Amino acid sequence: MNVLELYQQAGAYHEGHFLLASGRHSPKFLQSTTVLQHPQYTEQIGRALAQAVRDAGIQAQFIIGPAMGGVVLAYETARHYGTRALFAEKDGQGGMKIREAFTVAPGETFVAVEDVLTTGGSVLKAVRAAEAAGGRCVGIACIVDRRKEGGELGGYPLVALTRLVFDTYAPDEVPAWLAAIPLQEI
Repeated sequence: MNVLELYQQAGAYHEGHFLLASGRHSPKFLQSTTVLQHPQYTEQIGRALAQAVRDAGIQAQFIIGPAMGGVVLAYETARHYGTRALFAEKDGQGGMKIREAFTVAPGETFVAVEDVLTTGGSVLKAVRAAEAAGGRCVGIACIVDRRKEGGELGGYPLVALTRLVFDTYAPDEVPAWLAAIPLQEI
């Protein structure tokens, strides 16, 4: 699967000046919600993520994603992986929690999924929420890993369908050529 091509086909690859959820600035942006609104793309991605997790030798009892963007992705990946899907939601204090309707047995293993990793902050909050509920993270899977360093995330094995390294800049490091482009908050 050519992930960048899929994003382009869906109209989800953008160039300009973007303020990412991480607080960093970037000249390129992948809008996963645009892709994931199409069941045929979501099904392809979910199947590919489930297979990538299997190919990495990771065995999990459930898949979890951060709300809102990770709900559909967790569901579709879990559907192809053959397990259940959960999501973590904001707790109002900067972290995430597992909804009371979900049960996590002590030591139950899980994989956390994310669409695009820039810093990994959101997916790691979902991991902490599931661990606080008694689960044990055995891996993280994402569609796109944007991090320059690649490799594991937060001490957990990371599986990515692709790595696309787009430059990002801290707010006080935005180059003049990028600052000249109108900022779009994502």
